[in-house]
Amino acid sequence: MTHALNLVWNPSEGLDLGFFMIRYYSLMFVVAFGLGWYIMKHIFEREGESIDKLDSLFIWTVLATLLGARLGHVFFYDWEYYRNHLLEIILPFRFEPKFEFTGFQGLASHGAAVSIIIAMYYYSKNILKRPQLWILDRVVIPVASGAIFVRLGNFFNSEIIGKDTTSVFGIRFLRDQFSPRDAVNATGIANPNDAYNAIATDPKFADLLAQVPAKHPTQLYEAFCYIFVFAILFFLYWKTEARKKSGFLFGLFLVLLFTVRIIVESVKESQGGFESELGNILSTGQWLSIPFILIGLFFVFRAKKEA
Repeated sequence: MTHALNLVWNPSEGLDLGFFMIRYYSLMFVVAFGLGWYIMKHIFEREGESIDKLDSLFIWTVLATLLGARLGHVFFYDWEYYRNHLLEIILPFRFEPKFEFTGFQGLASHGAAVSIIIAMYYYSKNILKRPQLWILDRVVIPVASGAIFVRLGNFFNSEIIGKDTTSVFGIRFLRDQFSPRDAVNATGIANPNDAYNAIATDPKFADLLAQVPAKHPTQLYEAFCYIFVFAILFFLYWKTEARKKSGFLFGLFLVLLFTVRIIVESVKESQGGFESELGNILSTGQWLSIPFILIGLFFVFRAKKEA
């Protein structure tokens, strides 16, 4: 039997600048969108498109990603809660049992995928003046690179983690096992960060640390796989004639990315949603990925026939 390396994951919330805290999750989003802009700039230059149109693309992509991901989480994963808390869909607050700032907790990539496709329809028709598949074949390249950093952000946040494991890849997510309140109450230390650090390093709290199981770092699994998704799309666009097959790169992106989702979901903890209503045969994320893969296969084979 193999054993986990017992790596205890207890990162700080972000980069503390003294007057401002840059949270790692937010930083990963900034990196994702910044790198995406840089990649699309070179694509636009190669295709002879005005860089002025890139600013509009950036704005529409950012808005579509955040709005779609938020609504995707609400409707796909947690509608039973939000149907009775409609204001919390659009406001970063929780009103019950007490009023508190929460930020926008919960983003679903399937919702982001749908909203980006819709946004690209508007953008291609009203701004770019090219077929929608033209921009979709190209925007999936920076989207694939962005997916890498979003999953790294999830890792820093200790969220979307895997099932218990005894494999060498297991990581003990301290902040998933104990909420800030739990850590404070268990240690008697008022500051949550200090409480977490004490559990992780102070032998006095070894019994608390022993309660933290090793789990699959599914965020890292996905991020690692997305590197290859990005590399494949990047290579095909720049080094082959694949970009001339309308819809091929877009379809391949859907097939590759959501195949990764289906595979990794098999070792991921349940994120909720409608999976129990379908007998728990597949997770909600796996069910949602199947239509995207089928649509992707359609565009891949359709593009080959038209080539």
